[in-house]
Amino acid sequence: MRALVISGGGSKGAFAGGVAQYLIEERGRQYDMYLGTSTGSLLIPHLAVNKISKLHEMFTSVQQQDIFSVSPFVQRKKGDREYVSIDFVNSLWQFIRQKRTFGESKALKKAIKRNFTEEEYHQILNTKEDLVVTVVNLSTNTTEYKSIKEFTYEEFCQWIWISCNYVPFMSLVKVDGYEYADGGLGCVVPIREAIQRGATEVDAIILKSENLEGQKVLGKNPFSLMLSLFGHVMDQLEKHDILIGKLAAKNRGVTLNLYYTPTELTENSLIFSKRLMRKWWQQGYDHAKEKHEEKASRDIEL
Repeated sequence: MRALVISGGGSKGAFAGGVAQYLIEERGRQYDMYLGTSTGSLLIPHLAVNKISKLHEMFTSVQQQDIFSVSPFVQRKKGDREYVSIDFVNSLWQFIRQKRTFGESKALKKAIKRNFTEEEYHQILNTKEDLVVTVVNLSTNTTEYKSIKEFTYEEFCQWIWISCNYVPFMSLVKVDGYEYADGGLGCVVPIREAIQRGATEVDAIILKSENLEGQKVLGKNPFSLMLSLFGHVMDQLEKHDILIGKLAAKNRGVTLNLYYTPTELTENSLIFSKRLMRKWWQQGYDHAKEKHEEKASRDIEL
């Protein structure tokens, strides 16, 4: 049974879309199971129904207002560089309203239901072994995996949304008395979960460079420093998930194919830029193609 796993990574999900497009359209990969965390959770329902052109349009045209109903960021441009700074007005307004997060992502919830239809939900149920999204239960301090088989269309759309909610910058959601947030806070790359669910071959797209190089620039104020620290924690979690996944694959004789980004792409994956995301999608496609061509060349030499 073949599984596709896509890690968290915010706007860098466009790169994963390009890799997946190459694997499905050019390599003819057919997956029985799909698992995603955060932005990976947004990608996998569309890949499961082979709506790649629709996914491309969605991921390369998204803007900040499609994600945030209350954005804690202001997107700015200086030369060729795009970056975000704090929206002090919105953040202050959240404090005044006694909210526990700097921003709200209800616009994303609406976008998920607008783009992922109930018909597609039933198509996945009828044709795929499983589709799973990762969330974190902050009330119990546990990571949970939500299968499409266990929920109605409305409920599963909510779990996809919750998987993407990078607190404290996005919405904190209460379900059945428990508070949930972004799955990346518990498991960034759910490779081991795919193996435990019966996968015998796993293609894992990891939205991080394999070799982290260069000196990072830390935030110049408490808010942006918090973003930098969160990024550091997520990097460490991701390394741990990959290591555990590799060990699980080795122990069970599972074929594991890893697709990293060739560079870091961006220091802030909460920037949603049409220009950058179109570029990253194409980079993902080209990188996967190059990786397979190099492998084929090595095989011929042997």
